[in-house]
Amino acid sequence: MDIEDQMRNIANEIPEITVVNLVTWGASGAMIFGGVIPFIPQYRDIKRTSDADGFSIFVCLTLLVANTLRILFWFGKHFELPLLAQSIIMIFTMLVMVQLCVNVKNRSEIIAMRPHTLTEKRRSVDDGVTSHLSIKIPHQTSLRHTFTDFDTQYFWKWTDFSSYIEFMLVFSTGMGFVTFLFVDTVFYVELIGFLAVFTEALLGAPQFWKNFQNKSTIGMSIKMVCFWTMGDVFKTGYFIVRQAPPQFYICGTMQVVIDISILSQVFYYKYHPQVPPKKAAQ
Repeated sequence: MDIEDQMRNIANEIPEITVVNLVTWGASGAMIFGGVIPFIPQYRDIKRTSDADGFSIFVCLTLLVANTLRILFWFGKHFELPLLAQSIIMIFTMLVMVQLCVNVKNRSEIIAMRPHTLTEKRRSVDDGVTSHLSIKIPHQTSLRHTFTDFDTQYFWKWTDFSSYIEFMLVFSTGMGFVTFLFVDTVFYVELIGFLAVFTEALLGAPQFWKNFQNKSTIGMSIKMVCFWTMGDVFKTGYFIVRQAPPQFYICGTMQVVIDISILSQVFYYKYHPQVPPKKAAQ
């Protein structure tokens, strides 16, 4: 085979650049990195205000579990590589979000527990001299909660980032071992695929519950939820067009419903505030 034939073969292997291919590549790129974009405004808000109380860290747990299960599902039933890449990137993104929330909350507790000094003015009746009495309030000891405590009351509320890593390692290893044993069982593979997309479909549920408990959406990035909604609508359509397994687009529709419910909370609590103005200003 001469050089000309080799060049011809290489040219035949290179995909033709057409409008359809460009749209397909663009959609794949959006699928890979689009899931990260909604968390950028929330990350910046937490970083700017040093307050993570309005964001539910259980959102991160939901996505970590869902994407871990999706990766394991891929070993039993291969789906499109952009979806696999999206899961890997999302896991790293959620770990970054968890680390930020833990650091911010720990920093807030340290500041709150520093020793304080109260100064009280006292005026002597005899000589009329005003004296200052300083009372030093000792700092309180911050309680640490770790994964190895195995305290269900503080599950996913640990005070050190390493505990979250330990939990994910245990979860991934355990589920990976089970998947290795049953990877040839169709029922198990389909079940883990359903659990992956169903768990991801509940992504907004922890944030919805957090807003309901706070009776407010203060501290939650509205941009994040808007990006969620747009991304989930796009993602569900992508699943249908690309003929992804039914689990994907059924649960994608559920995600859109939850996103709209959270946006409804934004408008409801805006026009029916249930938080004292002073607290809301904080």
